[in-house]
Amino acid sequence: MIYDGSAITVKLLDDGIAQLDFNLQGESVNKFNQATLQELKQATEALQGNEQVKGVVVTSSKDVFIVGADITEFTQMFALPEEELVEGTVATNTIFSAFEDLPVPTAVAINGIALGGGFEMCLAADYRVMSTKAKVGLPEVKLGIFPGFGGTVRLSRLVGCDNAIEWICMGSENKPEAALKAGAVDAVVEPEKLLEAAIDVVKRAGSGELDYKAKRQEKLDPIKLPMMEQMMAFNSAIGFVAGKAGPNYPAPVTAIKTIQKHAGKKRDDAIRIEAKGFAKMAKTSVAQNLVGLFLNDQALKKTAKEFEKKAGKVEQGAVLGAGIMGGGIAYQSALKGTPIIMKDINQAGIDLGLNEAKKLLAKRVDRKKMDAGKMGDVLNAIKPTLSYGDFESVDVVVEAVVENVKVKHAVLADVEKQVKPGTVLTSNTSTISITKLAEALDRPEDFCGMHFFNPVHMMPLVEVIRGEKSSEETIATTVKYAKQMGKTPVVVNDCPGFLVNRVLFPYFGGFAGLLRDGADFQKVDKVMEKFGWPMGPAYLMDVVGIDTGVHAEGVMAEGFPERMGRNFKSAVDVMFENDRYGQKNNIGFYKYETDKRGKPKKVVDESTYELIAPVCVERKDFEADDIIARMMIPMCLEVVRCLEDNIVETPADADMGLIFGVGFPPFRGGAIRYIEEMGLQNFVDLCDKYADLGPLYAPTENLRKMAAEGKTFYSQS
Repeated sequence: MIYDGSAITVKLLDDGIAQLDFNLQGESVNKFNQATLQELKQATEALQGNEQVKGVVVTSSKDVFIVGADITEFTQMFALPEEELVEGTVATNTIFSAFEDLPVPTAVAINGIALGGGFEMCLAADYRVMSTKAKVGLPEVKLGIFPGFGGTVRLSRLVGCDNAIEWICMGSENKPEAALKAGAVDAVVEPEKLLEAAIDVVKRAGSGELDYKAKRQEKLDPIKLPMMEQMMAFNSAIGFVAGKAGPNYPAPVTAIKTIQKHAGKKRDDAIRIEAKGFAKMAKTSVAQNLVGLFLNDQALKKTAKEFEKKAGKVEQGAVLGAGIMGGGIAYQSALKGTPIIMKDINQAGIDLGLNEAKKLLAKRVDRKKMDAGKMGDVLNAIKPTLSYGDFESVDVVVEAVVENVKVKHAVLADVEKQVKPGTVLTSNTSTISITKLAEALDRPEDFCGMHFFNPVHMMPLVEVIRGEKSSEETIATTVKYAKQMGKTPVVVNDCPGFLVNRVLFPYFGGFAGLLRDGADFQKVDKVMEKFGWPMGPAYLMDVVGIDTGVHAEGVMAEGFPERMGRNFKSAVDVMFENDRYGQKNNIGFYKYETDKRGKPKKVVDESTYELIAPVCVERKDFEADDIIARMMIPMCLEVVRCLEDNIVETPADADMGLIFGVGFPPFRGGAIRYIEEMGLQNFVDLCDKYADLGPLYAPTENLRKMAAEGKTFYSQS
């Protein structure tokens, strides 16, 4: 054995070929934490001084190659002063450069996922042999940064500027065919031939058949592209990427500018330039928030795994109420491998649900994400019915009928008699109390909420709502079913609106107050979209459906009358009274026309101003900061109250619920991160500035206390 560590071993195979193997002990995957980096340094030093070694093959004993750097270390690392972060990154890069400079040919055998730092390890080798089952890529921009282990330097010299920019700025995982075509890997083979092929490449390089020194030199030298062509390539790429990424995500454009800066430099100077750009991005709030989101997501997945240990089996699902929502639920369940019965009381509902599933599947076929045979299999996994005939075999039922307590009571009581004891019953209600709905059941312990968001196939969140009598196994089984459907479940306790709608309607309350006080709804939309929301509040109301919003607002006002009850007639009320429901009937705050692709296109409707004038004071101009404060304070305060009321268990649950459920700007990290970035005391002071607007703007006593004591939500959790 040449080297024996807890993450890396190096042993000598036949013919002087050394095998450097990654196998991080105590972990299911390989990743670059500080300990592994130090072992790579030591292993490389052991290889440098060993005259028996004629070549090196890098392998992984796990199903993945290396998933990347250990993100749990990022928060601490990013807190360093910028210059210290630069020097630390440069020092880390000397480890990869030392491996690259070994006096013998090297190859990596990429058996599985090699992302971020994992792929940068691959780039440091002379040759890359990839399994047909593997994927490679540099997804760091999704964390608000870009490659910092030499990735921008080596990839741009290997595959050219255009390909490197696309890979780095898109942050995508690339399949073997694409990687081979781009020149990012040298060969693609079946998994069982991978090690043999990598060894063969090293032997051929050692014998002189392949010129590994010339291949290596390409990565050490400046980019071979005339200056004028470089300028054109970089400038056009910056313009295109800036338009795609937008101003709130600076990493992709900064990555291009960094490649441009080091294009004319040799490796070591280029790596220092990369390190400076990397450190600059790491110090942004965007990176810190996106890293926080990643860690929150990991925490959610860990929680879901704990629930799954207590779950019952979910081999057969059922949905009550077809239509658009029921069809979407049936589609998602069948697509992800759980057969589902779709029941309705009339054939028209069944037809609507099946057509929704067919439409979604046809789109997948058109986009070549599945073939016609697979589409047929998914459709066959959806069994339409007008009766309860097969419900004795069902494990989980999702009730998705109209949002009416009496109707839901009747349907739930009816289906409970048709299923075996222990079958989990759930309701896809968006606002009605789960505890209240359970009153109709003989077995309330088998019942909980399972709130999907529309459109089901696109929205990642499912709220799993615990009623007063819901059992742990019921919650666990529902979490398991949501995971099987490819969704992110967040477990919340019962209250009007649960988490997402409870915090969304104070936001709409802020919007109603702004319009009452003379704000232009179009300006409010533009300001909030610039803030980072996918759509402004007026547009969002139109998409949700103003009739749906008015109904839900009534439920929220009944549940929280002091804050959410309203003592004035709003512009939204006027829209509803005039049958302007939004996109569903092509007129709300905006008019909707069909574009060339058959999708609704928003058009300004001047008559809206005339219609709402009687309930609004004379129009006046509001500063953007004023609009943002009046919109965001009510939402953020309601999230704080949800934590204090134990509706959600952790700040991570709350923030992820908002990002996955209502499109809270990811680069801001969620409502709690937003408050913490501002500073709790600064946020409380901002609330006090708007205190005259009423209870929606009043901080809780606990929040005031936390601010005064210098505490934060995430540090306490």
